[in-house]
Amino acid sequence: MGSPKTRILLADDHALVRRGLRLILDAEPDLEVVAEAADGAEAVEAVRSEEIDLAFLDIAMPRMTGIQAAREISRLAPQVRILILSMYDNEQYFFEALKAGASGYVLKSVADQDLLDACRAAMRGEPFLYPGAVTALIRDYLQRARQGERMPDSILTPREEEIVKLIAEGNSAKDIAETLFISVKTVDRHRANILQKLGMRDRLELTRYAIRAGLVEP
Repeated sequence: MGSPKTRILLADDHALVRRGLRLILDAEPDLEVVAEAADGAEAVEAVRSEEIDLAFLDIAMPRMTGIQAAREISRLAPQVRILILSMYDNEQYFFEALKAGASGYVLKSVADQDLLDACRAAMRGEPFLYPGAVTALIRDYLQRARQGERMPDSILTPREEEIVKLIAEGNSAKDIAETLFISVKTVDRHRANILQKLGMRDRLELTRYAIRAGLVEP
């Protein structure tokens, strides 16, 4: 028995786009498209009626946009991971997507390359950001810092901050253990304490925190 497949919802108002994405996703042994939607409202309905693990939402759809649908799905079914699909390399859309609860932002122009990585990152609880988006996040952070906005006061110890930074930079528990000369078990214990202190669930949320708190450097 292999592990269960990731059950995917595809929402895009162009049937041709859905067909193309479906071909890529269904060809993978661990992924399966179980529902399609032509607009945001249908996507929300699909989450209500189907068992969905991951929702791909096109940003520009009739009746309800991908961002609106993402907000609604996050509220209805917080366990469903969300990826926003967009033709637009646009910082504003990208930030709106993250605020709405998306795990990542995939540009349609490179979807054939990024789609599968994005799926697997989202299911691991990690963010998926195309390179320009990372630059935008850092620029946004620096701008807010310059305008004198207070960054979150840390409730973490210096060692915990060090671990958050290493997690946000994509290091595994084993890498972190080797870097800090501690055991993997100790890293896991720190990680559990950090998540509990910050009221967070996974690496994706920790990475957002690390960026806001300025732990991840440009």
